[in-house]
Amino acid sequence: MLEKLPHAVGEALSGVRAGAQKAAFHTVAAEAPATLRVTSGAFADTAPIPARYTADGDGLSPPLAIDGVPDGAAALVLFVEDPDAPSPHPFVHLIAWNLRPEDQSFPEGAFASPAGDGFRHDLGRNSFQKEGWLPPDPPTGHGPHHYLFQAFALARPAELPAAPGRSALLDALQGNVIAKGMLTGIYERA
Repeated sequence: MLEKLPHAVGEALSGVRAGAQKAAFHTVAAEAPATLRVTSGAFADTAPIPARYTADGDGLSPPLAIDGVPDGAAALVLFVEDPDAPSPHPFVHLIAWNLRPEDQSFPEGAFASPAGDGFRHDLGRNSFQKEGWLPPDPPTGHGPHHYLFQAFALARPAELPAAPGRSALLDALQGNVIAKGMLTGIYERA
């Protein structure tokens, strides 16, 4: 969708960004220890996300793994935000919540629907108000976008309405995160 914005518009907005300081990792979960390790077989931390996992490719969610889940974790949350979006808040690409702590490996395309490949999770609304994975789709000429694949281990399962949005998730994370971790992927349309 945003690939259709003229290059000049993306370039004009290049200084307008929500900011990484507004991401959940740095706000509601700021005090939680960063002991989770989030990895992907598709890209390394701070490396480019292959086009296959973006709006320029197949649009699949990338394969992910979460290691270091502490004993006593009641649930996991995977929350993907783009703090470089030209908006007041980071753009939401995925809310997957009530993941079982024993489910720590997710194949590509796992977050298209609420159940897949032997694990169960609930999906929230992305910034396009749809449930599931929203592939990276930055404006042409806007510069590099950093996609924050944030994982949170919770002390108790999140109590959320069906298909929650960003603000409901942030409320549920407040005071409930016992560990966190993050993988950053980068995507840019020149």
